[in-house]
Amino acid sequence: MRIRRTLTILLVAGLLAVAGVGYTKVMARLGANAPPPPAPLGEQADSILVSKAERRMVLLREGRELASYPIVMGANWDRGHKLREGDERTPEGTYVIDWRNSGSVAHLSLHISYPNAEDRARAKAAGADPGGNIMIHGLPNGWGALGSLHLLHDWTNGCIGVSNDQMDEIWSRVPNGTPITIAPLPAP
Repeated sequence: MRIRRTLTILLVAGLLAVAGVGYTKVMARLGANAPPPPAPLGEQADSILVSKAERRMVLLREGRELASYPIVMGANWDRGHKLREGDERTPEGTYVIDWRNSGSVAHLSLHISYPNAEDRARAKAAGADPGGNIMIHGLPNGWGALGSLHLLHDWTNGCIGVSNDQMDEIWSRVPNGTPITIAPLPAP
């Protein structure tokens, strides 16, 4: 009887996992809703500061805080600067928001200009691919109902994740060309 119950539990868990993966794949293909319009110029950020230590992203205008958001990062965000494709680290340094994707697999996304020339040179010296497609984005399409529960686990591959409602606000307040500084953890 105990073996049968264990097998049933494993079967149900396996079916739920397969259903979750299938749902995610279907929702990724359907894409997101229409993006929000740009905020008025006085409400748009002219820089972004990401503090890994505080796990927070701040939108700034003329040095004044416009908004602040709790974030998740890559699973290995606390192991330093991104070095190569697949290391699940979040880059550190100064970059630019250089393009946006309203049809991404996550709810809206803003591309961070990683890798820069220094990142490419570092990866080349290590015989590695530096990776790319580092974004600020919402939850995977179809999973927006998780809301702030996404903060319980670092689930991106190196990106900066926020809730979908927050991503709508960020999308409207961050124009292309906005500089972003991702500050490392303080040295021990």
